[in-house]
Amino acid sequence: MSEAQLRARHQERIEELCAAAIRALSGERDLHFRGRRLHRGRRALPLYAPHLNPSLDTDDFASFRGAADGFGLRLAHSDAKLHTRLCPADPVERMVFELLEQFRCEAQADDALPGVRRNLRHRFEAWSLAFHHGGGTDSARGLLLYTVAQMCRARVTGEPVVEETEDLLEATRAGIGPLIGSPLAGLKRERADQAAYAVHALAIAQTIAAMLRSADDESPPDDDALDEDAWAAFALLLDSGEEIDDGVATAVSGRSLVLDGADGGYRVFTTAYDREVAAATLVRAEVLKANRARLDERIAGLGVNVAHLARDLKALLAVPERDGWDGGQEEGHIDGRRLAQLVASPTERRLFRTEREEPRADCLVTILIDCSGSMKEHIEALAVLVDVLVRALEQAGVASEVLGFTTNAWNGGRAQRDWVRAGRPAHPGRLNETCHLVIKDAATSWRRARLAMGALLKADLFREGIDGEAVTWALRRAAARDEPRRLLLVVSDGSPMDSATNLANDAHYLDHHLKDVVALHEMRGAEIYGVGVGLDLSPYYSRSHVLDLSGSVGSVIFRELIAMIARGARR
Repeated sequence: MSEAQLRARHQERIEELCAAAIRALSGERDLHFRGRRLHRGRRALPLYAPHLNPSLDTDDFASFRGAADGFGLRLAHSDAKLHTRLCPADPVERMVFELLEQFRCEAQADDALPGVRRNLRHRFEAWSLAFHHGGGTDSARGLLLYTVAQMCRARVTGEPVVEETEDLLEATRAGIGPLIGSPLAGLKRERADQAAYAVHALAIAQTIAAMLRSADDESPPDDDALDEDAWAAFALLLDSGEEIDDGVATAVSGRSLVLDGADGGYRVFTTAYDREVAAATLVRAEVLKANRARLDERIAGLGVNVAHLARDLKALLAVPERDGWDGGQEEGHIDGRRLAQLVASPTERRLFRTEREEPRADCLVTILIDCSGSMKEHIEALAVLVDVLVRALEQAGVASEVLGFTTNAWNGGRAQRDWVRAGRPAHPGRLNETCHLVIKDAATSWRRARLAMGALLKADLFREGIDGEAVTWALRRAAARDEPRRLLLVVSDGSPMDSATNLANDAHYLDHHLKDVVALHEMRGAEIYGVGVGLDLSPYYSRSHVLDLSGSVGSVIFRELIAMIARGARR
């Protein structure tokens, strides 16, 4: 098994154990990790405090358990609606207020659960020392934030500050003690009452925010870099459900009032112009050959070890199956056919047989490609990626399909004109001509389909995207196959979009339908993965990953895909 697979499975195992601990402490059933963030159902929960975000690279398992216990206590002992109502608008005040509320919840750990208290203490100490050794306390602002965190947690929980940095805090603690002494005492006194506690927490937050603003005015320019590092360790995005800003945009999604209010649900005005077509038939033979040559030239320069990739895929997708028996063994099941040997030779010990198991990857991987207009800029890199992946899947013994979806026209085409002639009835539903492309079907080998892969480079195929119907179509094709396990990888760089449909219904009609389709099929057990090209597709797919195709398609991208499947298979 490759290092990427081992790492992904290790991360997934930790997340499973932590999610179970959080569910046990909070009493909430629908909690799970996705993309290293805790989710309630399909909604990402806030991070609440900086020490609840351990790293697999630098932290031990006890730190993950401590963070999990912190999450569980926060969900169990904090009224989210009351907290939102009391939370200050100023971002600095809000950051301190969030941290103090987390300390209050951690102080509620039952004395009958000493392991939880130990985990919480370990995690906070690990984070504190990492912050200190990382240079966070080297600036005035960082030291102030660190001192406030140490003082407040010690007062609320009754535990001492981190011993290694205790002397470092003395001067700052003496300076701010008179300013926050009274509300600090109130924190401990009112820690069982969230509303009363919040009064003191707000007073501390306001005082510290004013001191930080004053420190900003007085600090020399040389301290800016140190302050930014310290600030980054505290100032996490804490809005409910908001993801950490990692430079990747998230697909914009919403609910459709038209679809919510429709008696019959999602509608299609007409299917008269829809078509399913082999993509290779839409491209002239000489163009296909030229496109194939372009792909081969790019693939030759990649240096990807296809055989190694095939081994990784087989290890991930294969399951052991019985493949006969090995006789003449010294242990195992008694082999009745060899009992006569025991009579003839009493010292004979090779009278047993063992069952032989061979890994077989009896599954189907369907790759569904969004062929909307915005995908044209990524399609050559994506075609290279898909071509190599299909070849590796075939070597691993895994069946694969490559499909695409687009429309026959821009802005509705004939379907939209029929709607206009019909008098523009309300809620017409989808108003365009879908075009579903079969680039490679599951029964065709890569060698026979390699020329057809060049059809992906035909620029005028790329129009608009109606994702929900395409997902249903791809899953219906997969269901007609005999493989017991079927995976669908949907590759897209944006939200569903058809201008005619959105104008006649509302702006979120298609993406609302996509969310409903994916949720329904996932509930029925389908393995669906959203592969975002420079875009986070998690609003639509519970299993998702963002790919960066702006550079060269290399081994790293294939490892990311393998890791995504490894995580998703163990949800």
